[in-house]
Amino acid sequence: MKTSEAWKIVGGLSKPSKMPGWSIGLPAKECKTGGKLQQVKGSVCYDCYALKGCYVFKVVQDAQYRRLEATKSPQWVEAMAHLINSKKPDVFRWHDSGDVQDLEHLNKIYAVCRLTPSKRHWLPTREAWIKKHLQDKPDNLVIRFSAPMVDQRAPDSWPNSSSVITRDHPWFGATSKVCPAPQQDNDCRDCRLCWDSKIKTIRYGKH
Repeated sequence: MKTSEAWKIVGGLSKPSKMPGWSIGLPAKECKTGGKLQQVKGSVCYDCYALKGCYVFKVVQDAQYRRLEATKSPQWVEAMAHLINSKKPDVFRWHDSGDVQDLEHLNKIYAVCRLTPSKRHWLPTREAWIKKHLQDKPDNLVIRFSAPMVDQRAPDSWPNSSSVITRDHPWFGATSKVCPAPQQDNDCRDCRLCWDSKIKTIRYGKH
């Protein structure tokens, strides 16, 4: 498969400015759990960054919906793997906007990860049902369940998680780390904590 063909099938990748690698953005309005949390004051989705700024431009939203529709293509797994393998960074973030849609979508993501063994994948999610399917997860994929509410701790039953905080809390242990981006001009630089399965919880300061 040619790169141009793969790009057309997938609908293109996104390149978050703060991150070292590529991502793929889907419409935040179509998040299954996040869409409900967007209506809940105090939730991490209430003031979602992916519903503001450049994300509201029609050209961006149209591209995100094309990518969402593309996930149903029988060629999507092959095309995604081709694009990710063709990029130099060894890390990939799933969904700088949007979330996993259903089990079929999750299984396709798993398949892409298996076809890109030299890459490290990070999937942030608010879809609690995914925990039932962690046993099938490829080793090069870290899935971080995001605590639904600001200043809330994610359930310990998740191997990896994240929390959005306005202040630090005593219940975060030694395997929890604070995202350093705010002290680095909002840039990951050489930090790869989100992709590190040994770090149980990442704490992000509220935007």
